[in-house]
Amino acid sequence: MSKSFKTSVNKTHDFDFTEAQIEALDIVEKSKNNYHVLEGNQSYQATILQTNFNKKTYTIQINGNTYEVSISNELDMLIDELGLEVAAEKKENDIKAPMPGLIVSVDVEIGQEVKEGDGILVLEAMKMENTLQAPRDGVVKSIAIQAGDKVEKNTVLIEME
Repeated sequence: MSKSFKTSVNKTHDFDFTEAQIEALDIVEKSKNNYHVLEGNQSYQATILQTNFNKKTYTIQINGNTYEVSISNELDMLIDELGLEVAAEKKENDIKAPMPGLIVSVDVEIGQEVKEGDGILVLEAMKMENTLQAPRDGVVKSIAIQAGDKVEKNTVLIEME
């Protein structure tokens, strides 16, 4: 049984696809986020401009035209059909150490607003510096560490609200 997907383009046009239809497309990756697509004897140049995996939304440019696309899978459609609501965004309040290491720098202050993806601190682990990013938009509520601190895996480093 093939999986099915529903897409909404610019919140005005809806399309249904099966996994088999997607796999049948002739798509060649030209470079990162740039694709050449052949469909029904038509050639398309596609570029993925922006992605939000949590919300399953994408900004795509096709032959110079920009489109906002959202994708729903079977579970998303069932939840919607039942009238249930599931938070698509991460609601993480604690930023924890993903591995043991040494805090190199803390790049935020208490009360500072951060956007999803902003670098908030640098953790050195296994002789590599890793920039930890904000998992969502929010405000820094507390900072439990400072530069020079050694931390263990899952230690709470920063709390957000």
